[in-house]
Amino acid sequence: MTATGATAQASPAAAQQRHRAGFGHVLLAEWTKIRSVRSTVWSLIIYVVLTLGLSALLCWLTIHAMQTGKAPRRGSELLADPASFILHTGLAFGQLAIAVLGVLVMTTEYSTGVIRASLLAVPKRLPVLVAKCAVFAALIFVISEIVSFCSFFIGKAIVRPETVVSLSQPGVTRAVIGTGLYLTVLGLFALAIGGLIRHTAGAIAIVIGLVLVVGPLLGLLDPYDWGKHVHDWFPTVAGGYITTTVPQSDQVLSAWQGFGVFCAWTALLLAAGAYLLRRRDA
Repeated sequence: MTATGATAQASPAAAQQRHRAGFGHVLLAEWTKIRSVRSTVWSLIIYVVLTLGLSALLCWLTIHAMQTGKAPRRGSELLADPASFILHTGLAFGQLAIAVLGVLVMTTEYSTGVIRASLLAVPKRLPVLVAKCAVFAALIFVISEIVSFCSFFIGKAIVRPETVVSLSQPGVTRAVIGTGLYLTVLGLFALAIGGLIRHTAGAIAIVIGLVLVVGPLLGLLDPYDWGKHVHDWFPTVAGGYITTTVPQSDQVLSAWQGFGVFCAWTALLLAAGAYLLRRRDA
């Protein structure tokens, strides 16, 4: 009786310990998969090179053109919001690398069949998706924040002959940190679409279309009151407001409201992906 009682008392603790260790192993497995795939390394290298390289190059070209009187429009954009100008020169193309990587993190497992082994090891399936999102989000957040601050300080040094910008100015620190936050959620947004489509080419086409085509096209609806709301509530448009320091005159959402809308869209897609992950065959 004593041994049985001790075993019964130990069982809940042992079960809880096994549960915690199990999810820890899932996290470790997802980290191993992400860092061992070549697409991760190359996508991140492309992101870093594009963001830092284009930020430095376009800022220098703009300053040179301003000094020679050849870029009045670009010069006015720089003087009006220098922090956003610096951040967006590299972000415009660097975000595509993050979006593609987000898709590949999910779809590569389906194309190679690794997802079957993952789900066989974790029959409940949902912990696999949670661990994948957690590991991927942590990786992108750290790297994108480092790149965002480096890009800002490089651009700051280049534009100094024409304008002065610093982290102490209103909204600048939020925009720099917000750039990393935006890219992190964008990566999860792309991962969710990859989980829904489960086809690499199709998912990448959809994500790039949403970022580069649909969002800008919705800007044509701005002259209408209802069109402004449709444009501002679009996921990538709403999320992008956190990367700017000066709000637009007709902007419906604030920076943090827009980021919240982007997070809500991403959470909705991840929830749909989790449901289908449990319902569909691998």
